[in-house]
Amino acid sequence: MKRVILFIDGSNFYYGLKSIYGNSKSLSDFDFKKLGEILSKEDKLEKVFYYNAPLNYKENPEKYSKQQKFFNKTKKTDKVELRLSRLQKRKIKGTNKHYYVVKGDDIHIAAEIVKEAYEDNYDIAILVSGDGDFVPCIKMVQNKEKQVVNAYFKQSMSWQLKQTCNKSIKLTKEILDKCFDKENLK
Repeated sequence: MKRVILFIDGSNFYYGLKSIYGNSKSLSDFDFKKLGEILSKEDKLEKVFYYNAPLNYKENPEKYSKQQKFFNKTKKTDKVELRLSRLQKRKIKGTNKHYYVVKGDDIHIAAEIVKEAYEDNYDIAILVSGDGDFVPCIKMVQNKEKQVVNAYFKQSMSWQLKQTCNKSIKLTKEILDKCFDKENLK
């Protein structure tokens, strides 16, 4: 039995779920430990790292409050560890409008994948992301005899990441349906 750690790019995951379910399901009803167990199959899930950034309270206090409840639930889930980055405000050129981008999450994920590999805490890393920027990190841990699986959503797949990883798993509605907390669904 091999040891598995699941690394989830929270922003990628959120938009991937939206692409499949729209607004019909809530991320707060999602069980990341269950996803890790499904993707690990017969291997042993050691832990799940979930990376995200807190929203700006002043922009939308209600949305911020919901996200904080989600973060608190995530922190209490066995084997799941929450890693927070930050949001950076950017202005849309030529307008007074702005948007936010998550900053620091990718480097945090890459560093933790490498750290956990060098500390020999896993045999298989499962990376939920569609970001080709992870390729150098993946190659580094593969040189340590670690396997890396890319779990991805169809609309955010990176061909280069998929080709570099030892294996790829497309996240489908059939897989994800098994991970929603049935008690909290309406």
